[in-house]
Amino acid sequence: QVQLVESGGGLVQAGGSLRLSCAASGRTFINYVMGWFRQTPGNEREFVAAVSWSGTSTSYADSVKGRFTISRDNAKNTVYLQMNSLTPEDTAVYYCAADRRWGLKADFGSWGQGTQVTVSS
Repeated sequence: QVQLVESGGGLVQAGGSLRLSCAASGRTFINYVMGWFRQTPGNEREFVAAVSWSGTSTSYADSVKGRFTISRDNAKNTVYLQMNSLTPEDTAVYYCAADRRWGLKADFGSWGQGTQVTVSS
């Protein structure tokens, strides 16, 4: 499995922006589709975005389309989630995930420990 470590979470006011980063190690990064998920207490983890192995294809949940951007830097073994126009509904623990398969919106094989994002109104 690939090891994943998220960073960049924090507290931001509604309308603000944050950029999450996820550093990968342990396996060949370009072999993995990378994704971001989020979870709030009492709810299942939900898909946010995914980026293909080379970064040429992306997929987003409808709730974040036009506001969030996923990208990757294969030279740095890092995936990013740029989050703009944040609302309190975006408050969650955000998880980075990796899997060799494209098209998944759950059941990724490797997960980070999560980073808290809190959006105040």
